Amino acid sequence: MSKSSSRIGAAGGRQKRAAKTLPTAGTPNRRPRFEPAPERMTNASEKEAKLSSLLQSSGLVSQPHEGKKDWKAAIQRYVRLYNQAETDQHARVLTDYVLDPVHGERFGKRLQRLRERDLFRGVLPAGSETKAELIRVNESAGEVSVLLRLHVKRRMEQSGLFYMEERYEIERLWLRLADGGWQVMQIEPVIAERRPKYGASVHEWQEEQESAPDAAAIAPSMPYLNYDLMPGFKLRSAAIRYRRDLAAAYADRWWNEGNPAYELFEVNCTNYVSQCLFAGNATMDYTGRRGSGWWYKGRNKGQEWWSYSWAVANSMTAFLSAARKSGLRATMVQSAGELGLGDVITYDWNGDGRFQHSTIVTAFDSAGQPLVNANTVASRHRYWDYRDSYAWTPATRYRFFHISDMI
Repeated sequence: MSKSSSRIGAAGGRQKRAAKTLPTAGTPNRRPRFEPAPERMTNASEKEAKLSSLLQSSGLVSQPHEGKKDWKAAIQRYVRLYNQAETDQHARVLTDYVLDPVHGERFGKRLQRLRERDLFRGVLPAGSETKAELIRVNESAGEVSVLLRLHVKRRMEQSGLFYMEERYEIERLWLRLADGGWQVMQIEPVIAERRPKYGASVHEWQEEQESAPDAAAIAPSMPYLNYDLMPGFKLRSAAIRYRRDLAAAYADRWWNEGNPAYELFEVNCTNYVSQCLFAGNATMDYTGRRGSGWWYKGRNKGQEWWSYSWAVANSMTAFLSAARKSGLRATMVQSAGELGLGDVITYDWNGDGRFQHSTIVTAFDSAGQPLVNANTVASRHRYWDYRDSYAWTPATRYRFFHISDMI
């Protein structure tokens, strides 16, 4: 096995108008607005030259007489066709190239959902760009498997205004040498937002932690004080305002990487959302018990201590759903349109009452619908419903939480 982390290039879709990214942080009570931002169109020849330059600088363009290394050219073509399919919102251009009917159907359904949703929203794709990076490579005689990270940027136009959404996708590709050329035989997307049904799971640590005893994390006992006999004593400090702008700014700063001040979990979505809330002045409710409160203590004797509500989507959903008079609290609302900057959405992909993903609102489209950030599958200014994700199913259910202004 050989490991690599090499950029293999970028593919840009043809577009009539390009766009500036959507503003993300303003005053706490003001939503970011779009601004028209047409830019000079980059023609196809310039894009091809740029792509070739990127590939050459990465050392990943197949050279004459390389023989077995020509599989990199096959992946280069795959990335280019993937980007074209994203731009056109039709799968045919890619499924004609990939010899995997199961993934072809899966990919086609995802693009169909995306196309129908954009039509419903009145959104027009104004172009796309896809960059790719090789994360891991396994080579054998006549066969190659790769782990590929795709960085997709989509420029969108809505009511004459523009914004850009970004997301990362991770896929496993299997290639085989046949008839003198490399063919993409199978593709398996890594759906990290979704709890797998079978086998080893990146969420296994959640199950283990939820069943683990709390004995080691119990806080030391404290003397009991009857505050009813001390009317002049203030047990709690005055409430402070939740800084929605700071929460959104933090979310945009760390959407595609981990803040080294915190533990980076393999399933990091709720840990990331908790950090955003904390950056917005949300106060920790430190109980010392992992099954209660909302807190992050740090590493203690080689082990990380945090509450389940800090790091597990299902536990955060339960914490925000509970009524409380002070500290971090939220009101559950009925629709995404009722949310504001810095509010939270959690996702139950299977409709079984177990929530598996969390996002935070960081911007809005021109119709006032939330755009969200996430971190496990890194996403920035993504439309809130996630119908463009492989994790989404017709059974998907959402919880919409409006964080209290005073915490």
